[in-house]
Amino acid sequence: MKTILIVEDVALNRELLVQLLGDDYRLVLAADGEAALERAAEAKPDLILMDLSLPHMDGWEATRRLKADERLARIPVIVISAHAMRGDEDRARTCGCDDFLTKPIDETLLFQKLEKHLGD
Repeated sequence: MKTILIVEDVALNRELLVQLLGDDYRLVLAADGEAALERAAEAKPDLILMDLSLPHMDGWEATRRLKADERLARIPVIVISAHAMRGDEDRARTCGCDDFLTKPIDETLLFQKLEKHLGD
């Protein structure tokens, strides 16, 4: 079973992702960027779903640090964010994100991106 790290500070959004993905994936949760780095190092997930607006360390910086760590750099990071302004996707990709989804989450698109990056 593949492991997904969900990095989301809003409990309702975390719970939605857990409901959508919990039957098919092993899930690891983090509520901020600092915890995301710790959980990624511990769990070595197959994929990370990363919010960008996070307390303590935002998703932009957390992704930069993940991609700078040779042990974690190959883990695909998919942004799930309310940042939907022109340029936000390009900025996320510059930080190292591999894919981008806007909130509210389109379930069909989410599963298509998971299949693309995990090969399920």
